[in-house]
Amino acid sequence: MKITERKFYPWLVVAMLAVVSLLNYLDRQMLATMRPYMMEDIEALRDVANFGRLMAIFLWVYALMSPLSGAIADRINRKWLIIFSLGVWSTVTLLMGYTYDIRTLYVLRGIMGISEAFYIPAALSLVADYHNGPTRSIAVGALTSGIYLGQAIGGFGATISAHASWQFTFHVFGLIGIAYALVLAVLLHEKKGHGAVGTADNAAPNTSARRQGLAMLVRHTAFWVMLFYFSALNLPGWVTKNWLPTMMCDTLDMSMDVVGPMWTVTLAMSSFAGVFFGGWLSDRWVKRTLRGRVFTSATGLAMIVPALLLILFSGNLGAILAGGIIFGIGFGMYDTNNMPIICQFFPSRSRATCYGIMNFTGIAAGALITEVLGYAMQGGYQTSVFAAMIVAVGASVLLEICVMRPHTVDMTDELLEARAIEEQA
Repeated sequence: MKITERKFYPWLVVAMLAVVSLLNYLDRQMLATMRPYMMEDIEALRDVANFGRLMAIFLWVYALMSPLSGAIADRINRKWLIIFSLGVWSTVTLLMGYTYDIRTLYVLRGIMGISEAFYIPAALSLVADYHNGPTRSIAVGALTSGIYLGQAIGGFGATISAHASWQFTFHVFGLIGIAYALVLAVLLHEKKGHGAVGTADNAAPNTSARRQGLAMLVRHTAFWVMLFYFSALNLPGWVTKNWLPTMMCDTLDMSMDVVGPMWTVTLAMSSFAGVFFGGWLSDRWVKRTLRGRVFTSATGLAMIVPALLLILFSGNLGAILAGGIIFGIGFGMYDTNNMPIICQFFPSRSRATCYGIMNFTGIAAGALITEVLGYAMQGGYQTSVFAAMIVAVGASVLLEICVMRPHTVDMTDELLEARAIEEQA
């Protein structure tokens, strides 16, 4: 019996990709806490606007590549796409440890944005295909948990840099990623049937169906609602990752090697708990009502509003950490249900494409807020920016509850066609 046919293999896929998710976020995020150590050798990083641009360039490139990466993941072997992505961004991480020029850092962060963009849509759609039953949300949650572990460990980039060097930090994690890509080449396998275009006789219809995928997405109201709430939540999502350590240092007069791990671990571990709780709740709630996943996601979104008020306006360490816990749990509940909700509205051939476009709008929003907040902090009008984020998240909750009404747990091409015929009749 092939390993892919064994009962445990779908969960092995989740476990292997959870490690890749960890490396994905660790390599991109540890830079946020390493600035105080890097600017001793790279003077341009002393300018907070330059640092904001360095963080934002990754997000802009990542965002622009995401629609393409999702479309590609729906068409080719996702195993090799994931391995290629991991290998490239790990090599970039390694090279950043040899870089002392801000312009070279910009280029490397841009390349990292390109390579990392190919991972998430491919990984989520692969896990969703392996878990097409009642374990879908908890499986996606387990995959997503790696992201939050990576975010937590990334906070220790400052600690490692303080006790060794920032160069050593980049070198170690870059080499780990390159080695793990070799492990995946042996153990990871594509889901049977994915990306098949058939014989010469049926290649044209399949190609036609794929071309219709994007048109199907843009005609669906749920798709536009997903784009809105994904973008709205990425505004505070990236602020908490990219700017909160710096803001806490300035506000509370604390050292980055203390604040970095404290904040990232608080946010990441609460998100880690949130994805598992949200996955467990969603998989049970959807048995009672088809909107169970939507309600779980909306509950998580609603938790973000009071969390932001505590984080951004309390000025007290205990309240900020409490807000971080609420934020993380809510974000995790929301995050683990994005792909399962997509699966309720769109068939397999369009899911990575859908998530890729969502990633584009969400990460573009994150890139915009990362750069805008850098200038807002210099100009003293950051309170207005924070208020706008809170309003956007509140509007997202209302939209999701009022508009998102799925008709099935797992949309297929046959069900989609039946729905279209029913609507026309």
